Amino acid sequence: MTFALQHSDLRDLYDKVVAGERLSDADALRLFESKDINALGAIADFARQRKVGNRASYILNRYINYSNYCILSCQFCSFARKKRDADGFELTIEQMVQKAREALALGITELHIVGGLHPSLPFSYYADFLKALKALDPRLQLKCFTAIEILHLAWLAKKSVEETLLELKAAGLASLTGGGAEIFRKEVRHAIARGKESAEEYLDVHRTWHRLGGRSTCTMLFGHVEKLEDRVHHLSLLRALQDETHGFTGFVPLPYQPENNDIPVRVPPTGFDQLRTLAVSRLYLDNFDHITAYWVGMGLKLAQVALSYGADDLHGTIVEEHIFHMAGAKSPQLQTEAEMVKAIREVGRTPVQRNTFYEPVKEWPAQPPSNQSPTSRTAEQELSMTPAVT
Repeated sequence: MTFALQHSDLRDLYDKVVAGERLSDADALRLFESKDINALGAIADFARQRKVGNRASYILNRYINYSNYCILSCQFCSFARKKRDADGFELTIEQMVQKAREALALGITELHIVGGLHPSLPFSYYADFLKALKALDPRLQLKCFTAIEILHLAWLAKKSVEETLLELKAAGLASLTGGGAEIFRKEVRHAIARGKESAEEYLDVHRTWHRLGGRSTCTMLFGHVEKLEDRVHHLSLLRALQDETHGFTGFVPLPYQPENNDIPVRVPPTGFDQLRTLAVSRLYLDNFDHITAYWVGMGLKLAQVALSYGADDLHGTIVEEHIFHMAGAKSPQLQTEAEMVKAIREVGRTPVQRNTFYEPVKEWPAQPPSNQSPTSRTAEQELSMTPAVT
């Protein structure tokens, strides 16, 4: 037991976690309301260590947004545009293939592809780009589409969600993304994303995908107009679906970005709030193996700290990101593999490159080779001379 826990009022919850007892909604709310961030982090770090050991992961991936034209007008969204807007865009399949080809040369294993609900692109566009991208390299994993996009594509195809998912899977879809969950509480959802799919519809899309043998991630957008009770409610619905399907590979809390939208909140979540949200997520979502600290929204430095507050994954290299940056994110567009490995090593974890399903691709030694002074080489040089454990 750490010093932070010896005299903490969270000691009883620590004992509950150690005993393997499931935390209640009331327990989760109490953790959210606690100001004892050190004790909370220590409990979450214990749970992380027990679940995944000393490893921390990242993925070599590339984001592609095929279009930001969208028929919806979600109040929180800074990404969507209408056809009349000068900064709207739409990629051809050839342009997507070119972006993917360039990224493959960098060693990526995953393409993460989402976009707006386009007003006129046919269903064939989506199936065809999956086929074209998969043809570049059959090992490439295509993680595409939010739940609302799947509902839109089912409407375009005039088919059920299940039939639509099966057709997309046959075209090359490997995993659904977890985006679009926002906050499930109906009143909050109406205030930030009026007209978007309901919580039940989001969960049912993922339930159907899981029933078909698919895996997906899930998310929560936090730090806007929701209450702490709304966060607990959101997590409770995700935990219940995971109990039912065991289809979620990981959970990714997304800190709200406040610029260029219609939500009356003008500051992003504090570092304190981001760390406690990751910690509570680790403790309450006891049926999830992986909790991701999303560096695009947090910044790499805070995401690195989050590895000691329950997170065990830093997400990916990204290469090009629009959604968070159009909302004011100040993080860079990409992180190199060397930067990710360095960040993981600095907190005493063993770096692991993973694939879409959080399965290890390669594992690096916990410390860099000692035959050269760290100050005399770049991170890239250090990484290149470090043998991977296969």
